[in-house]
Amino acid sequence: MTCYALSAPMTTAWTYLGFFLVASQVFCAAGCIIDDMWDKDIDAATSRTRRRPLAAGDLSMFQAFVFLILQLTLGIWLFMQLNDYSLVLGLSSLVLMVLYPTMKRVIDWPQVVLGMCFSWGSFLGTASVAGTVDWHIYIPLYMGGICWTIVYDTCYARQDRDEDIINGVHSTAVVFGDQIRPILFMFSFIVCSLVSCAGVLNGNSVPFFIGVAFGALHLVRLIARIDFDNMENCDACLINSTWFGFWVWAGAMADYVVKMQL
Repeated sequence: MTCYALSAPMTTAWTYLGFFLVASQVFCAAGCIIDDMWDKDIDAATSRTRRRPLAAGDLSMFQAFVFLILQLTLGIWLFMQLNDYSLVLGLSSLVLMVLYPTMKRVIDWPQVVLGMCFSWGSFLGTASVAGTVDWHIYIPLYMGGICWTIVYDTCYARQDRDEDIINGVHSTAVVFGDQIRPILFMFSFIVCSLVSCAGVLNGNSVPFFIGVAFGALHLVRLIARIDFDNMENCDACLINSTWFGFWVWAGAMADYVVKMQL
């Protein structure tokens, strides 16, 4: 979206796309390690997760810590390739990464903090290209990302709801109860509205909004068809929800390419 707004060269868009594809995997892996270290005992008490390496005792906490340091070192080195503004912005996201696992023990909506962590890339992406963040555009996009996280992680967490209640783990899957489907429809509407708002503020044109529309249809279909009492369905929702992100990205990229060809 920033490349679109600035009419940046195609090489800039593809360079940063490749960069953040790698960086996101590194920090996602680091976040998973932190989460598993915090949740070792909870994972051991949950049927779905008790075979995870730390919970099962296949890896020690020290081994996990060493691997975490390696991941963070690589991640911070990647951040250092960006401008100073982006470096500071990127490092600040580490606070959220460490904070999220504790939130499952404190607040009923830990998915909000997870969404804040995952959606931080919306700020970092624009900062890396423009050297700053146009907050009036990217706050709506960031909020949309948080709501999207609530949708897919609530579906994913639903499979552990009964055991989470026993283990004292907080989750929107517990809070939403039997109203989970209509509430997720509501959040899906909010997601699409906020992403569309960001597109309007950014000056995007028709291809972008076509992408959002395809993403919206996908979310509606996903939530309408999921069987919340089926663990495999809930688990698959996490992967299938990525198609929403793909359609939004595809619309944004198509919009950018069309603009650059005119």
